[in-house]
Order: sequence, then C-alpha cells, then structure tokens
Amino acid sequence: MEKRFIENAIEIKASANKVWSVLLESQYTKEYMFGCETVSDWKVGSSLEWKGTWEGKEMVFVKGFIKKSEPFHQFVYTVFDPNNASIKDIPENYLTVSYELNEKDGNTQLKVTQGDYNLVQDGERRYQESFNDGLGWSPILEKIKEVAERN
Repeated sequence: MEKRFIENAIEIKASANKVWSVLLESQYTKEYMFGCETVSDWKVGSSLEWKGTWEGKEMVFVKGFIKKSEPFHQFVYTVFDPNNASIKDIPENYLTVSYELNEKDGNTQLKVTQGDYNLVQDGERRYQESFNDGLGWSPILEKIKEVAERN
C-alpha cells in the first residue's frame, strides 16, 4: 500500500532559531494554531497537548507525544484528536507530524509532513479533513511565516 502524507513547505525570512521559537512557544502557537497553546516539557517521549477554549470551556484539542527533537533542524511528534469519539485512542491511530527547518543566508525553509493516513483508523476521512480543500498545512504555514517575520 502506498503511503499517504500531507506535505507543505514555505520560505520564511527569519533564522531557524526564530522559526523554532514560533513553532514551540505558546505565545506564538496561539497566533497560528486557532488560539491553542502548547503544553509540554519538550523532551523526547513526553506528552504534547494543544489546549484552547471552546464555548467558554478549556479543553485539549490535540494531544500526542514528542518523538524527535533536533533544535533548529527537526521536530517530530504524534497527534490525535481526543474529541473524536469514533476513533480509539491507541498509539496505532496517532498520526506523525514532522517539522524540518533548513536555514540558508538568514532565511529558513520550513517543511511540514503529516501522516501516514493509510495506517490509522478512518484514515481517508481524516486525510480529507486535514487536507482542507487541497491546502493542507498551507494556511497555517502562512501564519507561521507572518509571526516569525514580524517578531
């Protein structure tokens, strides 16, 4: 079976150090991830939660675990929507997200990969929802670019 991933990339006029901060620090994640802040100690194997408020109630929108962290180069974590009652909360249903940063001449290319949708329960539906009319991560990457270039 062919692997199924969403892949998007963007060029950012900022150092990899700045982009890394925007990706991981809650003060910035709230700006590009629908008001959610990240909660983690950022160590490999640790949990990662994206928390926010919905209808006046604080909740975890996405959770996962940190798989790999090479500061300013690569960050890999798993994701799962704990509010999706139709899918079992087991490791086999977590998707993997990878951020890859490549800096050149003070600019950084950020590439995001998410998947493999073929390996998780209800993968086709989840892929279509995540792909978001063919855009995937592009709208989020545009906000990350805006935040990194502004700060």
